[in-house]
Amino acid sequence: MDDIWSIQVWEKIRSFFPDYNNGSRIIITTRLSNLTSYLGESYGVGMKFLDEASSWDLFTNIVFGGESFPPELEDIGKNIVANCKGLPLSIATIGGLLAKSERTRKYWGRIEQNLNSIVIANNDKFCLKILRMSYTFLPNYLKPCFLYMGVFEEDRSIRVSMLKKLWVSEGFLKPVSGKCWETIAEEYLNELVDRNLILVDELGFSGNVKYCKIHDLLRDVCLKEVEKERFYRIIEKSPSVIDTERRVVFENAGSRVIREVLRSLSHARSIICDEEGKNFEWPLNLRLLRTFKAYDRDTHRPQHGRGVHFLGDVFQLVNSRHLAVRLHWKSKFPSSVNLLWNMSTLIIEISHDLIAPIEFWKLHQLRHLEFVEEALILPDTPRDIVIMENLQTLIRVKNLYLNTEVVKRIPNLKKLHLVYESEEMEGFLINILSKLKQMERANSFSYLECLNKLENLFCHFSFDYGCDEYLQRISLPHSLKKLKLCLSVSDHLDLVEILEKIGWLPLLQKLVLENGSFKTGKWDTIEGQFQSLRLLQLDSCGGLKNWTMAESSHFPLLQELRLLRLTELEEIPLEVGEIATLKSIYLENCSESAVVSAKLIVEEQEYLYGDQFDLHVRALLRKPDERLLRLASPNFEVTVMRKLLE
Repeated sequence: MDDIWSIQVWEKIRSFFPDYNNGSRIIITTRLSNLTSYLGESYGVGMKFLDEASSWDLFTNIVFGGESFPPELEDIGKNIVANCKGLPLSIATIGGLLAKSERTRKYWGRIEQNLNSIVIANNDKFCLKILRMSYTFLPNYLKPCFLYMGVFEEDRSIRVSMLKKLWVSEGFLKPVSGKCWETIAEEYLNELVDRNLILVDELGFSGNVKYCKIHDLLRDVCLKEVEKERFYRIIEKSPSVIDTERRVVFENAGSRVIREVLRSLSHARSIICDEEGKNFEWPLNLRLLRTFKAYDRDTHRPQHGRGVHFLGDVFQLVNSRHLAVRLHWKSKFPSSVNLLWNMSTLIIEISHDLIAPIEFWKLHQLRHLEFVEEALILPDTPRDIVIMENLQTLIRVKNLYLNTEVVKRIPNLKKLHLVYESEEMEGFLINILSKLKQMERANSFSYLECLNKLENLFCHFSFDYGCDEYLQRISLPHSLKKLKLCLSVSDHLDLVEILEKIGWLPLLQKLVLENGSFKTGKWDTIEGQFQSLRLLQLDSCGGLKNWTMAESSHFPLLQELRLLRLTELEEIPLEVGEIATLKSIYLENCSESAVVSAKLIVEEQEYLYGDQFDLHVRALLRKPDERLLRLASPNFEVTVMRKLLE
């Protein structure tokens, strides 16, 4: 039964296949990964993309059969196969074409340069018809989300959190009672993954899709449907565009083209322009614009002082739901920010801190506020209570003073990134006032516990003394899944004290500690702690010499251990190797004895489990050490940092 599209089809015909227990079998193929769960006691085989060797074997057999491969065509042939990216349909199609064509480098080179268009157009568009079926059979509510994947350039690794924000702002999602937009977007994404229209590129520790991709051929199918349905217009080198375009995507377009197109738009709802250094001429007649994405942290490098937008200009877009921009260094937060009554996502990259006006607290629709490089300074809360119940993300907020009023306004916060700096003040009395403020902020850390939906917390302290006061008063919510603490180098608090608090968090999956010190030189892990931890990273934690574990049950779910710049650590506990879930250990600029102990862990596990051994260790050395370099083996990688830099 080839290419079944729904369980209803099987239900209608299953009565024609009675089970007489005679050993007969029915083979069903489908593009829907989740269909096997509806087929009872069936055995499912997930088909993967072909690896390099299998792709080459398939290609050579189709093109030359039993003949030898001409040496002069081998390099081009391997490039063609690599560009098929493991898709058998693509390899078979292009191989069938080359089998009937002239065998010259010139002709094969032409095929290599135009591979996707040839595969789609060849054999009466056979490939296109097969791939298009995946789109045709999509439920109507998923079609806009799939078509939107063509916005991203070929081979792009797409951050899922950003993709979901765009789907929300574009209005693609249908509301479901009791579910937030992010949950609905996650369900849509998983449906597209189950239908094999979106590829998983990287998973998070909780099993969620962190980065995704779309295969080149499916992207071509996507763009053909986009053009047919006029879903959006991709502008490259030609400025031609009509006034009624609703969505415009700039792809490798020059500044002149962008300026000409923007002047001709008045009905646009979305503009996507992630290219560096593009200048926009304000004011623009874009009052209907809902999505303006002119910055992407995955494709941009911070360029201090080279922002192209003024905040006051982009805030003229009063219907905006999603704004992602790099700001000019002279930008300031206008008091008219509260006019952005539809604002859902605001992402800003700027070369200096920004002070928000008190009207910020009236953005009751705001869901995600992210600052890149520099930080946002929030004002004191006003007397009139406006609950920002939709707010889920606050990234890079500086010197935030938490109190009852603040936590009451942001009850549903899930991701919080705090930055604390000492205030540069002159004068004895002013300096005392500054320290009193710092003590107040330290006391405010007890209010973190009130954020009972917080899942991701990052605290960065960039002053030499005093962050221990914050950590002594810290009270963390049990909902926390990810925690990163970047402490001051001169911190007086013993890290063991904070680890005792952290260890009892029941849902914590990722823990990163930077700087700070182990005052006694010891860390004895406690039984029953870190029961959900998947990743542990200790970076530049001074004083740690002896780390002891009574048994591997102390970290029962640990998958990745990262130790950086622990120059005093004598050894990694052997019990670490007994953690059944552990996949990798990474050491960077650690002591020689710690590296040797990691090798002992590898040898012990190889001896006990042989081929079933699934732990990889990588040691990065600051300088060459012949003794340590000789420890290298298939499961134990030793690299010198200087060579990496070269």
